[in-house]
Amino acid sequence: MPLTDTAIKKAKPSDKPYKLADGGGLCLLVSATGRYWRYNYRFGGKFKTLALGTYPDVSLARAREKHSDARRLLADGVDPSVARKENKHAEKLASSNSFEAVAREWHAGKSKKWAKVTADKAMTHLDAHVFPEIGHLSVAEVKASQLLAMLRKIESQGIAYTASRIREMCGQVFRYAIATGRAEDNPAAHLLGAMQKPATTHRPAITERREFGEFLRDLRAATGFDPVTRHAAYFALLTFVRAQEFRFARWEEFDFDAREWKVPAKRMKVGKSLPAHTVPLSNQTIALLEELRDLTGHTPYLFPKAKGYGEGEVISENTVGKMLNNMGYQGKQCVHGFRASARSILSEQGWSVEAMERQLDHKEANGTVAAYARSQHLPERRRMMQAWADTCDALENGADVIPMNKKPAA
Repeated sequence: MPLTDTAIKKAKPSDKPYKLADGGGLCLLVSATGRYWRYNYRFGGKFKTLALGTYPDVSLARAREKHSDARRLLADGVDPSVARKENKHAEKLASSNSFEAVAREWHAGKSKKWAKVTADKAMTHLDAHVFPEIGHLSVAEVKASQLLAMLRKIESQGIAYTASRIREMCGQVFRYAIATGRAEDNPAAHLLGAMQKPATTHRPAITERREFGEFLRDLRAATGFDPVTRHAAYFALLTFVRAQEFRFARWEEFDFDAREWKVPAKRMKVGKSLPAHTVPLSNQTIALLEELRDLTGHTPYLFPKAKGYGEGEVISENTVGKMLNNMGYQGKQCVHGFRASARSILSEQGWSVEAMERQLDHKEANGTVAAYARSQHLPERRRMMQAWADTCDALENGADVIPMNKKPAA
């Protein structure tokens, strides 16, 4: 006799498990731990059992549907147990080949070479803009039209540059998927010319000598700010490194006898084969660091947050920038702009392009040249960094004539 919901509800566990038959091999196994649907059948002359779920999560009606599906497979000569394993494997494979899964795998590999801030920014873009739109799709099935719709939604927010960067990033994910055998096409490559071309913008920077001297005088007079923030501003100005490089600077990276700061390669913008980027320290920078040591020398970092000195608790990337904005220099001078200021003013003094570019840690665009141009130009860079600090002093004091670089006598 077929089962009824009433009969199932009245079924109580006994000392030993027992079965209630519904017909056609479908039965309910009643035990002390629960009530389980089972389909008993024969395939290839062997007795087998297929689990169909637990009552009441799987109702009597749903159990009969699963039973019918399994019997249809059996009638077609397919083992229901094997079919279930194959379906689970296919689902697992589809999940591992989703765009999000492949992108996270790609990101994990890239993060080993990227600076932390670069890796974090890339994942922020993926989480905010990409995964909600196409993350669930199979990486092999994403169409150019779907990718374009996602990118245009980003463009509509007025951030065309971000959309362009995300297209490039997605392109790298698709190329990685192709290389690992999970896709055959890169739909991002088909979107060239279909998107808005982001306007080229430059970070605000003062490059005219007299105007920069006025800025330096204003900076000296800006005494109402946190002293660590002011020291960070001067340090960024004198060394003209990137924000991610000086914000996480640690005291252990400085060799005061050699007058050098070794910035670990992992914190640089582009992965380097060298273990570190050497920044020569001028007399003024050494003096600044001695002052700073009285403020933060008891912490691992030069520029810790005001309310915590633990791992990673350093000033934010906006701290110094807010100070410059409050001084009235918003849109005129930013922290990253110190690099352009130094590059422009130093170029007028006759320093070699190689020394300036090496100090800025710019990547050589020509791969062949980069393979051979491995000189650090340290002797010239030491003189140049001292000249930059002296130039800043002179400009702050109102000097108009900037000494030209002269090569040392042979």
